[in-house]
Amino acid sequence: MEKIGTIQSTWRYPVKSMRGESADAVYCDFAGVFGDRMYALKDPQGYAGFPWLTGRELRSLVLYTPTFRNAAAASAPPHLKAAEDIAPGVTPRYPQPDELLLDVTTPEGVTYSIDDPELCASLARRLGMPAAPELLRSDRALTDARPLSLFSVQTAAQLSTEVGSEVDPRRFRANLYLDLPELGAFGEDTLVGKTLQVGDRVQLTVVARDARCAMVTLDPDTGDSNARVLREIAQRHETMAGVYGAVLRSGMVKPGDAVILQG
Repeated sequence: MEKIGTIQSTWRYPVKSMRGESADAVYCDFAGVFGDRMYALKDPQGYAGFPWLTGRELRSLVLYTPTFRNAAAASAPPHLKAAEDIAPGVTPRYPQPDELLLDVTTPEGVTYSIDDPELCASLARRLGMPAAPELLRSDRALTDARPLSLFSVQTAAQLSTEVGSEVDPRRFRANLYLDLPELGAFGEDTLVGKTLQVGDRVQLTVVARDARCAMVTLDPDTGDSNARVLREIAQRHETMAGVYGAVLRSGMVKPGDAVILQG
């Protein structure tokens, strides 16, 4: 086994396409990161295979801020230690929906409960939609593809050079940001098909490179679009940046945890 880096930061995005939150630690299991993309907005006129309302349709959606009302309950499943004491990887009980309610604050500073119909109605008015989007909830992360995304700070630095201005890593909406000094920029690509241990418990396999879309063009602080970010990724890197992972053994991950390449 070889240490190849560390976890730089851990993130989750409680509502798909809305602003993410940096966490002191995240619980990773087969369904993804606990509390990640737990809610999503379904466009009633969207494609059947991809019905989501995202920042591609409404750039300012990335400026909506979801906040869990009970931060402690949202940090990890209840009785996690009791489950882990039975055996590594035992699935703990997940909370009931009313244990993980959250509020959403708009860019204008208006706050709605996640289950307030006015939240969806206001989005419909903003977009001129004939019908309001539908709010969906799932214990499995409502991601575009795989449930866990990884992205290195070295890749962000390289893209900054290629784009000619700073490329904030948050554009890539990863769950685990990696510091891989020896592998360098796009070094995470070399890990596809390999197994990593992260921290004391978590094991994951890197399953595929991450094909990027217009979401990476959006500044996470302003919602402004910079098309050159995606253009450079497309021209230089086959539209790929970052990788997807699948969890083999669940557990908590925190910044500073070692990333070990297993033989």
